Amino acid sequence: MAVASEETTCVIAGGGPAGMVLGLLLARGGVRVTVMEKHADFLRDFRGDTVHASTLRLLDELGLGSRFAQLPHRLIDSIQLEMQGQPLNLDLSHLPGAHQHIALVPQWDFLELLATAAETEPSFRLLRSTEVTGVVRDGDRVTGVTYRDSSGESKQMRALLTVACDGRGSTVRSAIGFEPRRFGAPMDVWWFRLPRHPDDPSGLAGRFVSGHGLIMIDRGDYYQIAYIIPKGADTEMRSEGIEALHQVLVNLVPWLGDRVGTLTSFDDVKLLDVQLDRLRRWYTDGALCIGDAAHAMSPVGGVGINLAVADAVATARLLAGPLHAGRLTTRELLRVQVRRWIPTAIIQAVQRTIHAQVVADVVAGNDGDAPRGVRLAGRLPALRRVLAYLVAIGPLSEHAPEFARPHG
Repeated sequence: MAVASEETTCVIAGGGPAGMVLGLLLARGGVRVTVMEKHADFLRDFRGDTVHASTLRLLDELGLGSRFAQLPHRLIDSIQLEMQGQPLNLDLSHLPGAHQHIALVPQWDFLELLATAAETEPSFRLLRSTEVTGVVRDGDRVTGVTYRDSSGESKQMRALLTVACDGRGSTVRSAIGFEPRRFGAPMDVWWFRLPRHPDDPSGLAGRFVSGHGLIMIDRGDYYQIAYIIPKGADTEMRSEGIEALHQVLVNLVPWLGDRVGTLTSFDDVKLLDVQLDRLRRWYTDGALCIGDAAHAMSPVGGVGINLAVADAVATARLLAGPLHAGRLTTRELLRVQVRRWIPTAIIQAVQRTIHAQVVADVVAGNDGDAPRGVRLAGRLPALRRVLAYLVAIGPLSEHAPEFARPHG
């Protein structure tokens, strides 16, 4: 039986931050674009809820800043860390531009904001409950995707360009046959919540001591907490019981003692399998990988979402013209990788250094002084400003192309 087939100019697998930003920008550039999201909505347990200064600036440039401001969110203007007794406080008030902070917002609200804006564009289409299952080829060229629609029917969509925005387990990437270079990681992360009282410390704080590492993110009436565990230790540590985690939390942050009991079982503790990898080649004829599909990031610095958004902006700026004209070459896809490879490699190099010099010692339970780089940053305000810039804005940040900005 013949498989039903449709056509578009660009089909995007995945309705996460990279996919939705790319879809919005291409549609504003007059490109016919279809985003396929396998879930019916965005209401899922995202852990990456940070929207950094560079992305907030982008929303302003797209005319969406005022709408974003209406979403429930918290602003973080400082990051207070302690590593083996050495304080390292990053002040974001020195950042250039209007946004001298990081925003914490439920990712489903952020994605719905982008979807609502994109759906006003006549050339945009978002297909929910639609799962990409593979790619269509004409010889060596990728010419679209196979997918399963909301009724379970298998179909094809032909496209001049297929973009993989479907995360670190990308179906499109696998179908193309790309395998990333894996750098490894010494840790995994447990994510959970604890109540926050009005007089508790605000902002983002972290403590790293021998054998333990903890990040606390102020979300208003609760703390979003990341607890670092040794790589692959999840099952063994869960077998010790939730009371063992209670005791660790109280030892690290004694004033949490009056609320750790609200964490009643490990059903409330989610595991993040930390990965750090990068494709050597992000494109093939007719297809491109960006965001986590091209480079899975460590949660260190919380920069993954914003790096993916920057990938999307660069992709739209470089490819909207050729897509609109109906002529796209692999050389133009190469330009996207060239543009985004350097900032990705820089951030991943920093993350790998932190893994090796900080996290590995923490999870191994090694005693001793804070790493030399941490001690140096503690003494040099200029270095702390550089670190704050890397976290909140990042190297080679991207601006909205002119064609995507509101006029008049």
